[in-house]
Amino acid sequence: METLLAILVIFTQPQLLLLVGIGTFAGIYIGAIPGLSVTMAVSILISFTFSWDVFPAISLMVGIYMGGVYGGSRTAILLNIPGAPSAIATALDGYPMAKRGEAGQAIGVTTVMSFFGGLVGIAVLALAAPFVAGFALTFQPRDYMLLAVLGILLVGSLSSGSLVKGIFAGALGLAIGAVGRDPLTFTPRFTFDFRIMEGGISFIAVMIGMFGVSEALIQLQNVDKKAMRQKITKIVPSFGTVRKYLPLSLQTSAIGVIIGALPGTGGDIAALMAYDHAKRVTKNPEIPFGEGAMEGLVAPETANNAAVGGAFIPMMTLGIPGDAVTAIMIGALFIHGLNPGPMLMIDQPDMFWFIVGALMTANVFMLIFGLTGIRIFTKIVEMPRTIIIPMILLLSIVGAYAVNNAITDVYWMLGFGVFGYFMRHYGYPLGPVILGVILSRLLDENWRRAIISSREDMGRLVEGILGSPLSLCLMLAVVLIFVSQTPVWRAAKARLFGKARP
Repeated sequence: METLLAILVIFTQPQLLLLVGIGTFAGIYIGAIPGLSVTMAVSILISFTFSWDVFPAISLMVGIYMGGVYGGSRTAILLNIPGAPSAIATALDGYPMAKRGEAGQAIGVTTVMSFFGGLVGIAVLALAAPFVAGFALTFQPRDYMLLAVLGILLVGSLSSGSLVKGIFAGALGLAIGAVGRDPLTFTPRFTFDFRIMEGGISFIAVMIGMFGVSEALIQLQNVDKKAMRQKITKIVPSFGTVRKYLPLSLQTSAIGVIIGALPGTGGDIAALMAYDHAKRVTKNPEIPFGEGAMEGLVAPETANNAAVGGAFIPMMTLGIPGDAVTAIMIGALFIHGLNPGPMLMIDQPDMFWFIVGALMTANVFMLIFGLTGIRIFTKIVEMPRTIIIPMILLLSIVGAYAVNNAITDVYWMLGFGVFGYFMRHYGYPLGPVILGVILSRLLDENWRRAIISSREDMGRLVEGILGSPLSLCLMLAVVLIFVSQTPVWRAAKARLFGKARP
């Protein structure tokens, strides 16, 4: 009974309900603007809310977090500019749908599936938080290293054409992510004695340049082409559509929760892994992946929203942040005299259940706000290209500058935009580049930690992998996925099972 009362506290106080609603609404539009990250918004809020009571402060932060994760899909679908890293995979199929005049349907599906993924993540947080947190703690540096390698092998799913071009693009992303000071020894890498490169290259600048600026340059070739009129008749997906994709959404929600619960990962990696999973389990999609497949929207959107609940699991049960936003929220709880971790569940269980209730409320608000205003949003795509191209460039410049307030990031963004244009022109995929940049640090740091913990002995490291059931499972997954992408495997599969139907 006490648990139910703690969850329903938010509904008994209109002020808390209003703050969650305001936070979710603001989060959707902050998430939709490239460069204005949820992490930035929540960190700014701490300075405004430190004098508030803890419940109102947490209500506003939870609303912004939930809304911001979903909001990144809006510009990804309409302009091919992911508002957040977790929306990169959404752009791969969402933007082709918008170009066909199906932006309303794409946003409707992403909204409903984001709600479903959020619901699964919150349910796991409420019912299985201690178990999932304990499982996440069993991950050693070698397991994070193998997880990063597993992620890098997603280049096969993100490369619609040549696998060789995809591998090249992924390797380029790893190299870009390695620019700057070594995280352990602080030695300069790939800086070419330029001090300006010692701080590394902003991932946001690379992402906005590759997707936003390159898209503007491509659209310059078709300035006089009339914009596709959007069909807004079917915004809310039918029950049959939801039921059709329910098995896939359950699978990708599980991926989102598990990846979200691993400290240092997050919704961006969860979304990319879910997209890869969807490509593997969907045998004959109605529309090919990368050209507007509905499965390509369902998978990443359920996963990145399920990762929100997953990220709260280690934060609430162990005091370990699941991602950057929960790290800031731990600081907010400390400011208000609370100590996140095992004792919080014992000493103040009402706070845990209040956060569960706030997440549930924010998820409902996200569904309501997400399904309203779509008609206005889709008018963006119908604008003349003489207006939309300058708007894309302006959003890109503002987004790149807003991250660090540095003009250098704008120069990087423009440079990678031009480079991305030529990559697209010659058939090189952009997704693997971004994937490489995302996973570069995770792979680098955990490879070094794994080899140091093995006393710089490769034999000891291999022995540790073979001796741990978790590490062995990850290693087998890496080998199987690698082999499945080789021409030899495809040829053998074709001989054994015959050619798959188109």
